[in-house]
Amino acid sequence: MIRTASVAAALCAACLTSACVHIGPARLKADQVDYERALGDAKKREILAAVVGLRYGDAPAFMTVSSIIAAYTFDATAGGTGNVGSGSLPSYALATGSVSYSNHPTFTFTPTTGEAFASAYIRPLAPALVLPLAEGNVPIDLLLRITAQSVGGLQNGNALGGDNSAGAPGFFELLQALRRLQLAGELNVETRQAEGKDAKTSPMGVYLVIGATTSGESSQTGADLATVRRLLRLSTATRSYEIVYGPSSGSKKGDQIPMVTRSVFGILTDLGAQVQVPVERIADGSTKPTVGLIGGETRPTIIVRSAEKPPKGAYVMVEYGSATYWVDRNDFDSKYAFTVVQNLMALAESDTSSKAPVVTIPAN
Repeated sequence: MIRTASVAAALCAACLTSACVHIGPARLKADQVDYERALGDAKKREILAAVVGLRYGDAPAFMTVSSIIAAYTFDATAGGTGNVGSGSLPSYALATGSVSYSNHPTFTFTPTTGEAFASAYIRPLAPALVLPLAEGNVPIDLLLRITAQSVGGLQNGNALGGDNSAGAPGFFELLQALRRLQLAGELNVETRQAEGKDAKTSPMGVYLVIGATTSGESSQTGADLATVRRLLRLSTATRSYEIVYGPSSGSKKGDQIPMVTRSVFGILTDLGAQVQVPVERIADGSTKPTVGLIGGETRPTIIVRSAEKPPKGAYVMVEYGSATYWVDRNDFDSKYAFTVVQNLMALAESDTSSKAPVVTIPAN
């Protein structure tokens, strides 16, 4: 009987030890994806909270997750006792064991302030940072609608209201023509050194190339090329046009496209101005009337809904005041636009973050 108890205790200890040995790899496989999703969801909520807050005039604040420590503790004990009876006392064997498991994650947040805040969120995004996203198949109309305040002097919508709050019809006509050219393979964005400039001292320039092919143009493509050149007052002598920052290019050759880009702060403010809010919040002065768009783009860039009782399973959701604001999970266009904004913020933040969040998972 004593031997039986010893064997049972040994088997129990072996099983517990095996569980201890394999907890590290098992947690790594689960935690890598889980924390990636958690960080992504937290960022989405941060963006939506900033959009809704700006709708009501609240200044946004941003915090970076600088480290995550997933501390797991797994303790196991095992033992056994036995007795060989004599006379009327029976023989017995007893194996004992205990297992304890605990999880105490630690998160470190770093507020974004000072120069890092100004650089990432207040300064306009450089065209050379934004436009190459179009080469990654991001729709150029959506990209410019989010990031550009004006292109070639044509004004986008203005979140502060006023006579031009809805934007110029020519701006949206331009975006639609550019998108059709992109789908037809007649539009490219290139980053290269400007001609006649010193490669060692001059920054790389970004160029919009339209009419990339020289044969087989359809009638629609020809009409779109003419529309883009007319709206932007471009020369027909070239197909490559340099993007320059500013309300006007100052060039009389028609080989440059002036563009005024928004900052992250401006992007979020514009998205907030399109959010539908309860009429009573406008009437009591809590916020301004919703900005509508014209020129065939009356749909908000991101449709944010609000109610006292939100639905289950929303794509992203935040509470503000007595209401909850959310983006529907079955609204693909809004979700995709939200993803583009999230990627733009990641690009803007890349120069201000010394390193990405570190996830530490002790194996035992």
